[in-house]
Amino acid sequence: MSNTITHSLFSDFDINLFKAGKHYKLYEKFGAHILTLNGIKGTYFAVWAPTAKSVSVIGDFNFWNDQKHPLNVRWDESGIWEGFIPHAAKGESYKYKIHSSNDNIITEKADPYARRCEHPPKTASIIWEDDYAWKDNKWMKIRKEKNALDAPYAIYEVHLGSWKRNTEENRFLSYVELAEDLVNYVADMNFTHVEFMPIMEYPYDPSWGYQLTGFFAPTSRFGFPDEFKLLVDKFHKKGIGIILDWVPAHFPADAHGLGLFDGSHLYEHPDIRKGYHQDWKSLIFNYGRNEVKSFLISNALFWLDQYHIDGLRVDAVTSMLFLDYSREDGEWEPNIYGGRENLEAIDFIKEMNIAVYENFPDVQTIAEESTSFSKVSSPVFLEGLGFGMKWMMGWMHDTLEYFSKEPIYRKHHQNELTFSLNYAFTENFMLPLSHDEVVYGKKSILDKMPGDEWQRFANMRLLFSFMYTHPGAKLLFQGSEFGQVSEWNFQQSLEWHLLDYDVHKGAQTLVKELNKLYRKEPALHKKQFSFDGFEWINHNDHENSVISYMRKSDDEKDLVIIVCNLTPIPRENYRIGVPKSGKLKELFNSDRTEFNGSGNYLNKILKTDSIKWDGRENSIELNLPPLAMIAVKY
Repeated sequence: MSNTITHSLFSDFDINLFKAGKHYKLYEKFGAHILTLNGIKGTYFAVWAPTAKSVSVIGDFNFWNDQKHPLNVRWDESGIWEGFIPHAAKGESYKYKIHSSNDNIITEKADPYARRCEHPPKTASIIWEDDYAWKDNKWMKIRKEKNALDAPYAIYEVHLGSWKRNTEENRFLSYVELAEDLVNYVADMNFTHVEFMPIMEYPYDPSWGYQLTGFFAPTSRFGFPDEFKLLVDKFHKKGIGIILDWVPAHFPADAHGLGLFDGSHLYEHPDIRKGYHQDWKSLIFNYGRNEVKSFLISNALFWLDQYHIDGLRVDAVTSMLFLDYSREDGEWEPNIYGGRENLEAIDFIKEMNIAVYENFPDVQTIAEESTSFSKVSSPVFLEGLGFGMKWMMGWMHDTLEYFSKEPIYRKHHQNELTFSLNYAFTENFMLPLSHDEVVYGKKSILDKMPGDEWQRFANMRLLFSFMYTHPGAKLLFQGSEFGQVSEWNFQQSLEWHLLDYDVHKGAQTLVKELNKLYRKEPALHKKQFSFDGFEWINHNDHENSVISYMRKSDDEKDLVIIVCNLTPIPRENYRIGVPKSGKLKELFNSDRTEFNGSGNYLNKILKTDSIKWDGRENSIELNLPPLAMIAVKY
């Protein structure tokens, strides 16, 4: 006799929306929901398994016996199995045992909608709910202006498992510990946002979180879901936004995951040319299947709704856009128009972005996309993909390539530094110096810099100064801010001991001050995505490897003038053209002593001369420190 009581949370309207791919709150229906039915406390379960012959819930509450609690299949051909199990309680582990009508395949699967998962390597789902009382009302009221495209966006990218570890006990810091240590650090460094590499449950540590099995569960490695909410809350209390890395591009083939879920290609595309990712040995979602679209869009909205997240950085968008991504001829099939674009994935991306911005107009979505695919960050109604911003991968590669060159050769490569301004305003670009650039033999940011110790640190300070004054939002990966020496290792803490040395402390102070400058000066952020927020003074002085430019807002008095000297030779009395006569003061100098620079080439009060220069009626003479950026203002 079945011990499962017939019950449903689904209305006919829910089912129709689900089948149409338009149900964006599936997490309220699917999964495990604790409730009281006819005076009995227990848990309602619902799972999608259309090719199943039978589905049972197995778990702690029935000694993992698949005969005790079979689910009932709905009559409406939705493929949903559901039922209420009395006395199944919060904290108990469970899975779905599915007997498929496909070749009698039997699978034991974690719940795709589970709110909590067992600590890997264990793979079961856990019945969970929390009644966390949010304390971030103040932030939620003002975050629209904090997340706006004309607001400063200085992001600190973090891998929670390796930012800092408890060395005595050789363990991760918990969400609760991070809610103190990490929050205070990011606030002290003046970052506006923090971005977490994926925190949704994942089985395999070396994937860094990019192979997800628990899309609706914060990883149990660092604690409970309500403790993750506490971490978010604490950031918000400090006025810092949170961006989550979100991975709708692929998922792992682990036995307990979404692959062959009910013995059929349910979530993954059945055609191996569209359903299998050769590089990552993972499965690709079937974006043309309405129920899968509903699952993914519900997942995006879930984090914004339930966890008050302020933005999603969408991973590996390029791999979703193109059918021939990382494939040879013959390994992919053109779309119906004979092109290489994945039309189903593009439609999904557009729908996802529309749903996000309609429901949460005060957040941002950010695309990791590395091609020249047009209008990635344009709204869908203007025929774009609908993202708020896009990573500027070209800038990252060109700039790092330039800075890794010995200064003596830089005069031949100045275009690598200036080229990005040719296309800087075709998208709402974010300038990343991300985790991908400091692993797998690419060396740390500091270690890419040429020269002796002094030059390496001066180069790095100049790189960050150029980045913060270049148009666009900013992202810096953990450890780069103080000049981590080694490559990033996900199994170890950052090299915090380096801050005992002046050179590293100086680099950290520089980033802290650059964040402050970026936030304080309207010209550096108000028009960061607009061509009228930038103007070259001179990008042609190859011989001296000096570039100069202006950043502007709507208000003339906000104008900031930036000059970068890209060689170790100081340039005294270096003349540049300026837009009008008057007095200017130095705002910033990356060679200051508090940054461990020389402090020898400071510019006090500057008065303009009526000498024509750089095509302008007025000009000034500046002292340019070696390998340094200076910013001046009227």
